[in-house]
Amino acid sequence: MEATLTAIETSGTVNESHQLQLDEILPIPGPKRVRVIVLYSPVDEWDEKEWLHTATLSPAFDFLKDPEEDIYKMTDGKPYHDEA
Repeated sequence: MEATLTAIETSGTVNESHQLQLDEILPIPGPKRVRVIVLYSPVDEWDEKEWLHTATLSPAFDFLKDPEEDIYKMTDGKPYHDEA
């Protein structure tokens, strides 16, 4: 009997040590051996949407979730209307 495999799609970054760092935690109880298929573009260019999505997943910005960081209100400032 063949084993059934389940696929999970996620993104990550290959660091300077050639190790894969995933952008999110996998929903797999471990420790467990897995098979990994890596898809990458030979062109090292990201479009803005891709870059922004990856940045939102980075733990570097977790401090912004702290309520103390909410220092602005909707009533602060003036609306900007581009005349172009």
